[in-house]
Amino acid sequence: MKQTPQKPTAAELEILRVLWSRGPSTVCEVYEALREKKTLGYTSVLKFLQIMTAKGTVRRNETQRAHVYQACLPAEQTKRQLAGDMLQRVFEGSASQLMMHALAGRRASREEIEEMRRLLDEYERSRR
Repeated sequence: MKQTPQKPTAAELEILRVLWSRGPSTVCEVYEALREKKTLGYTSVLKFLQIMTAKGTVRRNETQRAHVYQACLPAEQTKRQLAGDMLQRVFEGSASQLMMHALAGRRASREEIEEMRRLLDEYERSRR
């Protein structure tokens, strides 16, 4: 039986974003990408990647001298799992409550609202 990886922390999500955008990367490459946005030491990035490997969030390819890390799950699947978890834990399964709170928290652009309408229409058509 295959185990679902544990949910990533906020810091681990930042590392995953780098791996999703760059693809398989060394610790040095992840460190360089993160260094542009925040102060984080090389050894901290290494430790996070080691923890993430143990959690099953990333896998490590040890065939080269510099180990190469890659995300175990695609971005969309991880986001879907996190959203589903939040939907259940915070909003008791109510998608409308989630949407209302998300929209109340910040102003959505016209394009975002149009995209939400399109997605709702598409969802409704697929349920028939």
